[in-house]
Parts: sequence; structure tokens; C-alpha cells
Amino acid sequence: MQNSSKGETSPNPLQIHLGYWLRLVSNQVSGSFAGALQERQLSVAEWVALNQIETHPDITAASLADAMGMTRGAISKVLDKLQTKEWLVRTPSQHDSRANLLALTRSGKRLLPTLTRIANDNDEHFFAALATSERRELRRLLQKLADAHQISTVPVD
Repeated sequence: MQNSSKGETSPNPLQIHLGYWLRLVSNQVSGSFAGALQERQLSVAEWVALNQIETHPDITAASLADAMGMTRGAISKVLDKLQTKEWLVRTPSQHDSRANLLALTRSGKRLLPTLTRIANDNDEHFFAALATSERRELRRLLQKLADAHQISTVPVD
């Protein structure tokens, strides 16, 4: 954009906003990761669910839906896909007849390190331009913003 009175270029109005830069980078990082998972017939939501189930033994579908910010119907579809791929088992809860406890199968557990490498490689590709201390600071600042705005659902898209 030219400033007609002085012949100077004005900054793009979008580029003065931090949200613009966050979204620009986030879209690329997320899109690249989603594409790498799609090559393995896996969605980001499925990857997140696998990780959540692994780190929260005997989680229920309802608790998983809440953690991921998804509806019960949407999480049910994700879990059905994982069960069809034989990466997940559902076991009736002894404490609540309406609930099933979720657990990964052996093949589901064996898959996680491969998926973690994909995530790590994606991060390395996009954040290699930052020094280790800059990555820590960026993580700290983003966590500070998430805490300040009480953002706690796990991103799935």
C-alpha cells in the first residue's frame, strides 16, 4: 500500500495483528501435520484421542469428549474408527453401567511412537529457525495466554 503524500509503503493492516501471525503459522503447522497423518489414514482427532487415552487410563468417552471439546456424537465416531482399526478397546465400567472405559490395544500403543515422531518432525521443520531458548519462550508465552483465557480443550483441528 502506498501512502500517497510521502510515497512510503504503509504496513498491511492485517500484519500489525498478532492474531494474524499466529493464524498464519498455525495453519501451516497444523495443515502439514494433518497431511502427514492423512497419509496413514489417520485424522488429527484420532491422534489426539489416542494420546489422551494413553495418558489417562480408563478414561470414558464422555470425559474424552469434554477434554477434546467435542460432542458425544463426534467423539463416538472417532472412537468407532479407532476400534475398527483395532487400536482401541471399550470395556464396560464396573462403577457405571452406562459408561465404557477406553484403553489402547497393543497395536494402538505400538503406533504412538511413530505418530510422535511425525509430530516431532513437523515441529522441527517449522520451528528449526528458532533457537532452543526461543522455542521455550514461545511455548511459555502461548501457555501464559492459554492460562489467562482459561483455554484448556485439546486442539483437534
